Amino acid sequence: MVEIKNLTKYYGSHPAVLDISFTVADHEVLGFLGPNGAGKSTTMNMITGCLPSTSGTVLVDGYDITKNPMEVKRRIGYLPELPPVYPEMRVRDYLNFAAGLKQVPRRERKKQVEDAMERLRITDVQKRLIGNLSKGYRQRVGFAQALLGSPKFLILDEPTVGLDPTQVIEVRHLIQDLARDHTIIFSTHILAEVTAVCERVVIINKGQIRAVDTIANIEASVQGSLKLRLKVEGEITKVTETIRNTAGVQEIDEVEYDSVGVNSFTVKVESDDVRKPLMAALLAADCMVLEITTEKPSLEEAFVKLTSPTRKQTRDEVFEELGKKLEAEREAEETEKSAAESEAPEPESAPEAEPGAPEKPLPGKKKHKGGKR
Repeated sequence: MVEIKNLTKYYGSHPAVLDISFTVADHEVLGFLGPNGAGKSTTMNMITGCLPSTSGTVLVDGYDITKNPMEVKRRIGYLPELPPVYPEMRVRDYLNFAAGLKQVPRRERKKQVEDAMERLRITDVQKRLIGNLSKGYRQRVGFAQALLGSPKFLILDEPTVGLDPTQVIEVRHLIQDLARDHTIIFSTHILAEVTAVCERVVIINKGQIRAVDTIANIEASVQGSLKLRLKVEGEITKVTETIRNTAGVQEIDEVEYDSVGVNSFTVKVESDDVRKPLMAALLAADCMVLEITTEKPSLEEAFVKLTSPTRKQTRDEVFEELGKKLEAEREAEETEKSAAESEAPEPESAPEAEPGAPEKPLPGKKKHKGGKR
């Protein structure tokens, strides 16, 4: 079992991961979900001992990562988001090297390397330089090194990044197969992958856990209107009017054209009890209901709800508000200046010179005789 207790990581004053706790049972495939920058990779690095935590504990099979790091690392196979491969090495040589680093006994090393290559289907490229392989094959080589040493726990950080659809399906099947012998933490932001291989998920956002539960329970927790999906044959105006006038219908959310005279409607309703009166109303209006299903909340809806930030001002709104503020400050300054000028006393006028009095020279200037300097 893997136990995470109050795990926290600060980078300076910024909390990348803040006080998270969860457990992973033996032979479980746990989905670790979150948007980009949520703290998934930081958490994976702390669990594997690649990154020290600021506080909190990580227990793997009862061993504390800070007190018994070697015991923990012997039990973990780690595939980081960027596979830790050496492009100048050949595939088999690299895996032999990785097995040596993991202290796999020499008598077992060859068999483990061959088993890993066979499981990841890279035996045919074992003599090629890793740098000459496609991104998908390099990902497989990284996955193969994670299996060396027969680890009890596998930590997979975005294992399908850069793979084509066929390779993604292969990795999903591989994870399901590995779950029979391993406990797996599978970090990703691709919801379809989690739904395909996991029963329970942890959703993290901005370094904090938003949910820890089964996919079914998280989907059921999404609040919102229930939706019915209807495929109806009939004149579209009559169908639309009949649906809207049925008690319990809140609104028609979407209409899609299927074929001549047949359209599909997504309808928000108060409860599933609306199904029968809605069908009866449509039949009474000579509209044939071909299909009717209840749309359940999806993991995608739950994920969006749990990870969506509160609305922030757009850049244009921020600049507009700042402009108004500066304009108000400028007007206040001008008003204050005008008031100060109106209150200031008028300067006294200089006394008029008496007739015949000599002209007083300006300051800094001298009168020269003869009018010349």
